[in-house]
Amino acid sequence: MKSKYILIKGGTMVSFNNDQLVQGEFDILIKNDRILEINKCIVPSVECNIIDAHRKIVLPGFVDTHRHLWESPFKGMASNWTLMEYLNNMLGEIAPTLSAEDVYIANLLGAIEAINSGITTVFDWSHIMNTPEHTEAAIKGLKDSKIRAKFGYGTPGTSVWEWFYESQLRHPLKAKDLRKNHFNSSNNLVTMALAIRGPEYSSMEATKHDILLGRELDLQISMHIGGGTFGPKYNGIKKLYAENLLGNDLNFAHANTISKNDFKLLADHGSSISVTPEVELQMGLGLPVTGKALKFGIPVGLGVDVVCATSGSMFDQMKAALQTERAIQNEFLYQKSQMPETLAVKDMEVLKMATIGGAKVLGLDDKIGSLEVGKQADIIIISPNTISTLPFENHVSMLVLYAKDHDVDTVMVAGNILKKDGKLVREDIGGLLKGAHEMKERFVANR
Repeated sequence: MKSKYILIKGGTMVSFNNDQLVQGEFDILIKNDRILEINKCIVPSVECNIIDAHRKIVLPGFVDTHRHLWESPFKGMASNWTLMEYLNNMLGEIAPTLSAEDVYIANLLGAIEAINSGITTVFDWSHIMNTPEHTEAAIKGLKDSKIRAKFGYGTPGTSVWEWFYESQLRHPLKAKDLRKNHFNSSNNLVTMALAIRGPEYSSMEATKHDILLGRELDLQISMHIGGGTFGPKYNGIKKLYAENLLGNDLNFAHANTISKNDFKLLADHGSSISVTPEVELQMGLGLPVTGKALKFGIPVGLGVDVVCATSGSMFDQMKAALQTERAIQNEFLYQKSQMPETLAVKDMEVLKMATIGGAKVLGLDDKIGSLEVGKQADIIIISPNTISTLPFENHVSMLVLYAKDHDVDTVMVAGNILKKDGKLVREDIGGLLKGAHEMKERFVANR
């Protein structure tokens, strides 16, 4: 009989507990889905599945606060696209052609990709709700992956012109039935959120309706804001404030081109920001706002966004966020003919964004994001035994600046081991990849 206890032994724990960095050699005892004990040299009194973490780093699973999982099979297709090309091609051409089965494969494969890179929680911003069957397929893909997720129920992907260009259409009221029938327990790994267009993609009347719908259903509400010239053109934060709609249940992806006063409004109302540095730099959304969000004390997490254009790895997002913010600050000093005496943002702050910061953004910090007794056992183990990571002095800098997906040795979600000894614990990867290839080839053939 399989033991319900797991003991992670001999590893170096790195976690932000009560906003303070805690690191050192600790054993971690897990019972079922929760952390039961953290201590030095635990001698269990019960039978345990022992994981040897000697010379390895043990930390909370990464939290991806913004990703469109259904786009996972189209890697490289958007690698040279701007935001407008992405909207016209991915949402305008590809989304309407996908079947419900395609969405299932895409969501499942995308979630598995996230797990492989150490991401244990993802906000799936799903704007491919073409039919009820598409919605069911997206949810099933998440559940079958065994990842922890917030399913951001979005709009149909049938017409980008109707849904994303100053749209007058309101968010589908099917959200009410979905909430009732699929998400009536907060204990499930997959919970519900609302992914709305917001004032840069829909009218204020539609935006107000959508936010009030989310609040009626007691859901977190996420929208894109400040994307390139859309930010100053539509003044979305200012309009939301004027309508008394800002609140701590609102999450904003990007926020690259919002104003200083907008940041203050978000801070005052407890709203959060998801920074997706790689895609923002590529597609012309503006410079990532990592430093600004931290300066104003806004809850901020990192997201991958679209793997059809950029990396699906949180390691890459951490490094991009950190070095871009340093470049911004250093350039500011250079323009004043000054050299930096210290770096404005430290690697520790970015690692925090990828763990407990992301958990706070998603309102899950009471369950995940740090390694503490009583919290869910969402844990990853990094084995820095490659020539690119050894020898290392600083555990935090190794995680942020050196580690890659292949260094992820173990991934655990709610005590369930999904990756072990560097390999995913499932046997259907080949079939899923075959389905993804066929999906992409079918679309290319029909263009």
